[in-house]
Amino acid sequence: MELIVHHTISDLYKTLRLPFDQEIDFTILNIPDIHPQIPFQSPNLRADYFSFILTKDGSGVYYLDDHKFPFGSGSFYFTNPGHLKSYELHRSNEAYIITLTENFLRENVHPEIYGDFPFLLAEIVPPKHLTQSDFEEFETLYHQLLREFNKESHYKNKILGNLFLVLLLKINEKFWLDYNPIEEGNRNSQIVRSFKRLLESEFKKVLKSEQNDSKLQAQHFAERLNLHPNYLNSVIKSKTGRTVNDWISKRTLSVAKSLLMGTSYSSKEIAYKLGFSEPTHFSRFFKNHTQLSPGKFRKSNHSQVNL
Repeated sequence: MELIVHHTISDLYKTLRLPFDQEIDFTILNIPDIHPQIPFQSPNLRADYFSFILTKDGSGVYYLDDHKFPFGSGSFYFTNPGHLKSYELHRSNEAYIITLTENFLRENVHPEIYGDFPFLLAEIVPPKHLTQSDFEEFETLYHQLLREFNKESHYKNKILGNLFLVLLLKINEKFWLDYNPIEEGNRNSQIVRSFKRLLESEFKKVLKSEQNDSKLQAQHFAERLNLHPNYLNSVIKSKTGRTVNDWISKRTLSVAKSLLMGTSYSSKEIAYKLGFSEPTHFSRFFKNHTQLSPGKFRKSNHSQVNL
């Protein structure tokens, strides 16, 4: 089985043998400079950063999960964190790649970045072919970003953030005005589907297992899905209308009711099975959602069964 590499931007610099002296949140590179030997085939990787690729003169293919997208001259595309991806370069005479993290977006572009630009959570992004005039606008912004990136300034990140904000506005204007994250979530969001499957799988283990080793926190689900917890929560909230913790809480409550009604486990045992560090935390959680303590809920439902 082929090894899947999990990449930060610093890992990308290491792979390309480029110098760096600290963790990197933003970079813009000239693709012919970093891939002088063409054709080129990248390894499969899961990047924890966004990539925005503008190709003026070149061609290739990029692979995103189970999808294959050829691209050519005059094209633009972006990819998100977490997906399994790779790419081939067949020609690369003039092209640029911006890579940046969610942290950079929140700190230097907008703190509620996905609220203003929900298209950043779009999972299937075929390459867009730009008209000559549109391409020139994008190219101008890339050149400005490249110049500022190569300067030393106390305000460097803020300048880059504001220029990138203009780029995001242009991308939204040209391609993504009609994007509906809920629609994608209902139809073809792989992250939503994977999260829901994992949620059911983890809670089935709770129902079947005699062990008290539950890991039902958002961090656990993010790790299993190879996503940053903040990014996973942003995707799930944007595409389902509910946070990861909302989904976990609803399933926790459902399983808790099943265990109270259908087993002889004590409230304390159920609390530990569901991952609560203290039985009092479970009792408080259960009462907040049902207005009954676990004991009263069990007694009430047994009474109804025996009527």
